[in-house]
Amino acid sequence: MVSFGLLFSSCKKDNVQSADTSFSSDNAFAESVYGNVSNIADEAYDLSAGGLKSGNDSNIYLGPCATVTLDTTVYPYELIIDFGEVNCLGNDGRYRRGKIIVTFTGRYRHPGTVITHGFDDYYVNDNKVEGTKVVTNMGLNDAGNMYYSIEIVGVIYKADNSGTVSWNSSREREWVEGRSTPRLRDDVYHITGTASGIRPNGSTWDAEIINALRVELNCRWIVKGTINIQPENRPLRILDFGDGECDNIATVLINGVTYTIYLH
Repeated sequence: MVSFGLLFSSCKKDNVQSADTSFSSDNAFAESVYGNVSNIADEAYDLSAGGLKSGNDSNIYLGPCATVTLDTTVYPYELIIDFGEVNCLGNDGRYRRGKIIVTFTGRYRHPGTVITHGFDDYYVNDNKVEGTKVVTNMGLNDAGNMYYSIEIVGVIYKADNSGTVSWNSSREREWVEGRSTPRLRDDVYHITGTASGIRPNGSTWDAEIINALRVELNCRWIVKGTINIQPENRPLRILDFGDGECDNIATVLINGVTYTIYLH
């Protein structure tokens, strides 16, 4: 009876661990937080150049409480997006405070341009975001699309004081739609590459994009693509962002069982 009890307890624990979707949720959250940084910077640059107005409904991310400052008298050039000291509601429905500080060596569309994103007391929905994101314009690929290499070293301090999530990634971002227009809302990117993370309890995972992530700037979530997520000593997870619908629903496949998660 004791042996049976121990076996049952062990099986129950294994089932709980196998069904754990937290690795996928943490990876998806980091993907969103650091992915949006470049989109915010793009919009802020257009705003500073007179293409957009702060608080205008045409803005995808920036609400009226955000202040944008562009300094082209220094080199690299500097762009500061200041959300203030209290939570500032963006047009994408997320609350932010603090600053995103961007330095860049040239225009976003110019091959060779290096754009570095940093943070000063920056929060998204009360989650503190730290680290660096470096984007390099690699010119045109064989398909004739402009593409960028992206290197991220980041740490997110969770809002509920449940610890930190460390996330490093090496990505390629291909501009597949919208490059011929001045509008941001019709821009579409495909993201490929790898990442790794450390959860608050110290457990680790590796991630590899199997089907390119489709990022449409007029949607606040990733709309399509799959990622293989391999936690340490756990079964493989397959994170699926869906079939192209703009919603916050994703699925995680673990040991043949599909679970639903909701993106933040």
